[in-house]
Amino acid sequence: MSIEADLKAGQIAAMKAKDSATANVIKMIRTKVTEKRTAKGFSGEVNDELYVQVIGAYKKSLEKARVEFEKAGQKGADSVAALDHEIAFCQKFLPQPMTEEEVRAAAKAVIAEMGEVSPKMAGRIVGAVMKQHKGKAEAALVKTVVSGLLG
Repeated sequence: MSIEADLKAGQIAAMKAKDSATANVIKMIRTKVTEKRTAKGFSGEVNDELYVQVIGAYKKSLEKARVEFEKAGQKGADSVAALDHEIAFCQKFLPQPMTEEEVRAAAKAVIAEMGEVSPKMAGRIVGAVMKQHKGKAEAALVKTVVSGLLG
């Protein structure tokens, strides 16, 4: 079953169960996909890959907002709980992130492929790892691992 079909079924089930939090997350994801699809210059098709991109970007924005609400302390506690629910929902549709060991192995493979490397080439190595493992590797972790390998 495609992600789009899962979301449609999930939205119907959430509305029947009067689970407004889940229904609202699904509506937001579907809205973001529609925005992406109707954006100027979009020429792809609406498939699971697009949904994963959109959900990943949305989850990242939720995580940034969560940090801000945490800084607000007690005032933001309700919002943090709501954001946690949304983040957990989004995570169901995203691939599992790579572990540090997996990132290290991927970086070593790229370095071996490139041959002779210097610390100045860290950006190219990070870019190559990110491109090979699109959506699975976190940029900050890749950068840290590559810096460690080259440093």
